[in-house]
Amino acid sequence: MSRVNFTAAFRRSAKPKKGFNVSIKELPSQDPHAVGCVILTISDGASANHDGNGRLIESLLHEAGHEVVFRRVVKQGSAHLREALAEALADEECEAILISGGTGLSRKYETYETLDSLYEERLTGFGSLLTSLAFAEVGPSCLLYRPTAGFIERHPVFSLPDHHVLIRVGMEKLVLPELRTILHEGKK
Repeated sequence: MSRVNFTAAFRRSAKPKKGFNVSIKELPSQDPHAVGCVILTISDGASANHDGNGRLIESLLHEAGHEVVFRRVVKQGSAHLREALAEALADEECEAILISGGTGLSRKYETYETLDSLYEERLTGFGSLLTSLAFAEVGPSCLLYRPTAGFIERHPVFSLPDHHVLIRVGMEKLVLPELRTILHEGKK
């Protein structure tokens, strides 16, 4: 997706004087716009004061120049997640939603199924790509999680596992480099 946009931006720009001379600032994914993000941590055990995953996501977003609209700990269960998503989507400052937790294989984890039923469009490669990247970091245990991403009401939603290494890999290698572009493409 980005390559197509990059190629179009390059064609629209003046021909470079020497070699390939397009500034990275011309790329859609480098738009200086700070994206307003909501962070939801799915957990029965965490609290707002003891939400390491939410704090990690918040820290990575801030380092990348984005804003956190709000951060919530949400109890396991489809009804709780739907309620938190409704709150996030109703907030005018919310442009993207990042979720950690609730992606395990046990029947008590309903995040994957809930999101899958709500997505209007799916970013189908996200889960498999994160699993592939995570394998190098944590080995085959990455198969115990079901990360997913898609759009709900034109808002990109990224669901990351309840694992700090996988959150860092997902944020640094997938979400943050493409967040602005995904947001832009989703609004078309």
